Amino acid sequence: MAAGRDEFLTYLERWLADRPALTFGAGYLQPERTGVLCVDLVNGFCKEGPLANPRVKNIIEPSAALLRQAHAAGVRHFALLQDAHETDAFEFSAFGPHCVAGTSQAETVTEIQALPFYADMAVFPKNTIHAGLNTGLDAWLSQHGEVENWIIVGDCTDLCVYQLAMYLKLLANANRQSVGVIIPANCVDTYDLPVPTAAALGVMPHNADLLHRIFLYHMALNGIEVVAGIGSAEGAG
Repeated sequence: MAAGRDEFLTYLERWLADRPALTFGAGYLQPERTGVLCVDLVNGFCKEGPLANPRVKNIIEPSAALLRQAHAAGVRHFALLQDAHETDAFEFSAFGPHCVAGTSQAETVTEIQALPFYADMAVFPKNTIHAGLNTGLDAWLSQHGEVENWIIVGDCTDLCVYQLAMYLKLLANANRQSVGVIIPANCVDTYDLPVPTAAALGVMPHNADLLHRIFLYHMALNGIEVVAGIGSAEGAG
């Protein structure tokens, strides 16, 4: 059993290292038929509060670079899907209070706000890890039926990113629609909570390296395209 596990983990490392990169405007990734969804790049997961984590903070810059390159290439379909919880959100029983609407934790990180096209992005506050539930996202998606590929950046790989990616892919499958969902691995990540720290806090541990890789792989098993990154035609980023 252990040998089979170790063999798979070795394979998993190799699989992730071998992911290709994509380029805006090349092949099937045409700007007019591409959209970018940015998940939970808010202060409460990146910079402040009990759930802020350095791993997640580190994806701000590559995610902002991807957004800039996408816009420069001609992509015009952008949305921010962000925690903005009620003060008594049911989710707090699992994760503790965080990103309450109206607080600085629920605000988009300044690096995304600084993008010159930030005001043109659709914003969908959410009260759960699933961005498609009670947010208005479905109506917005239906208005953008020309989009053939959705790129997802943000956090966390195994929580909100996973839920959104699977939702988009399964929704397309159920409706017999050919819609691609693409995850650039350099623009998503999850948090790390070692076993001793979790034990001291009385919560469940969370191994970021393992869960990040496992959930990327699980998304790929379901037809979601996992790539190393996405850059511009000039090769930036």
